[in-house]
Formats: sequence, C-alpha cells, structure tokens
Amino acid sequence: MEIIVLASGSPRRKELLAKTGLKFSVVVSGGEEKAETSDPAETVEKLSLDKASEVADLLQAEKEPQLIIGADTVVACDGEILGKPSDREDAFRMLWKLQGQTHQVYTGVTLLLKKKHTWQAHTFSEKTDVQFYPVSREELLAYIETGEPMDKAGSYGIQGGFGIYVKGICGDYNNVVGLPVGRLVYELKKLGIDIRGIKK
Repeated sequence: MEIIVLASGSPRRKELLAKTGLKFSVVVSGGEEKAETSDPAETVEKLSLDKASEVADLLQAEKEPQLIIGADTVVACDGEILGKPSDREDAFRMLWKLQGQTHQVYTGVTLLLKKKHTWQAHTFSEKTDVQFYPVSREELLAYIETGEPMDKAGSYGIQGGFGIYVKGICGDYNNVVGLPVGRLVYELKKLGIDIRGIKK
C-alpha cells in the first residue's frame, strides 16, 4: 500500500494526479453518495469527504496510508445540480440545458491526513465556468450514441467528443476534467506536504 491513496475509480482523476509526480494507489469507495444540499460547492465538498472517509474505514484493517485524497465533481446550471445521467433521456435533458449556455463545474477535494493516529480532514472546492456554443438536437443525440456521457457529471467530458462545442472556459481546465491539480498541490503545501514526498 502506498502512503497516498486516491479514493476514486475515475481514470481521469488518476491521470491528473499522476501528473503531480506523487506515488499513490487507488481504492474505490462503495456506492454513489447523495448530498442533501442545493449548494454545489457544499455538495461536492461533502461527497469528497464521504468518499475519503469511507476508504479510511475500509483500510483500517490494513496498513493505513498517511494521506487519502477524495474528490467528486458536479455541474451546476440555473440553480440545478447535474450529476451523472441516469439514462440516455436524462443525458439529453442535461445537454440540452447546457448547450448555448454558461454553466459551472465544481470539484470538491478532501485530504485526509493521518496525524498521531487520527485522521484530520482538509476540504476545499474549486469552480470553473464553461460556455458552450449552441448545439443541435441531432448533434446531441449523436454524441449520446457514443456512450461517452453516461459516466460523467453533466453528461459530457470536456476532454472528449463534446469538447468541440466549448466556446470558452474561465478557471482551471483540469477542474472540469475532474481534479484541480494546481489547487491540490497548493493545498498540500499549505499542510506541509511536498509533492516529492510526505514530510515527517
């Protein structure tokens, strides 16, 4: 077990975290958690904390890591929080709502740091504005047919096929992909953790 654990099965988050040079292992928490709040920043912060805490519980019987990183991403548009679509109709509804509009992508990150045999949580969230060009019904249906939207918040991946409809972004691109790497490294340094290794 690495001393750093990523509490997420997302291949996109794994790739982004690998860019930092940190050595880590991946442990996936159980089912999808639901946060009972209408505030997207609070929602992703709670979901990231839930993921990290669940993995901490799972690893109690093993040699525990020193740091667990949990993350969760949602899309927000006109007061509605958009998670992963339940089916293709739901994906179309979300994408139709987003096309031609500006929306926000929120990623919450929780850092569970082991100090004196106790987990200490440090949670934050990052927001990025994304604007889409108008997209036709036929284009949306063709994109949904690829299957790509089904495991993504807001039913799209900016790094995938829907990226051609992006008019602009304001904020961290990596945050839209699923992990605000720059902010993560900054927050780690604030906690006294160098990306070259955890300082004792």
